[in-house]
Amino acid sequence: MNPRSQPVAAIILAAGASSRMGFPKPLLDCGGETFLDRLISVFATACEPVIAVLGHHAELVREGSSRAGEAAFVLNPDPDHGMISSLQTGLAAVPAHCNAVFFHPCDMPQILPATIQTLIAALAAAPPEILAAIPTLDGRRGHPVLIRASWIPAFLALPTASTAKSLLESASAAVIEVPVADPGIRRDFDTRAEYASAFGVRP
Repeated sequence: MNPRSQPVAAIILAAGASSRMGFPKPLLDCGGETFLDRLISVFATACEPVIAVLGHHAELVREGSSRAGEAAFVLNPDPDHGMISSLQTGLAAVPAHCNAVFFHPCDMPQILPATIQTLIAALAAAPPEILAAIPTLDGRRGHPVLIRASWIPAFLALPTASTAKSLLESASAAVIEVPVADPGIRRDFDTRAEYASAFGVRP
């Protein structure tokens, strides 16, 4: 499975209010580029299109992206309905020719390109009844999640009170775990203290 023979899309969930951070998380600096720009770059190594779902601070985030030309931006009209509403907004924008799609929260910017390739290869090698591949580190699941396009309708049908995690857990036999040597799959940043501890500066 690769972008040329079996296209893979990616959805970056960047619609949150960032209330605990007090600053739009997609625009936080991560080694000289924003969280959002780094993720666009990482997913673009193997995915087309890369879809960024915006909501709160949408205009500010888009204007602050130096890689806006490398992604498709879609707007969640009601991001307060939670991450599932952003995921559904992104999934609705996935082109019909794509065979699989990643989804990943914007506050986890340190994933490695090798992890993307590993998950794509794992799902491509799995039997058709396997619908998703999830990375693990030391036996614990992380992000991004890669699902086959055939599973998109089930995610679109979820009520707003539900979560993607609940669907993945309810269909555990259709999900494979893929061990990776990538701490970024579990490293997120929700507060100023977490960000300052990791990067040595405050937002």
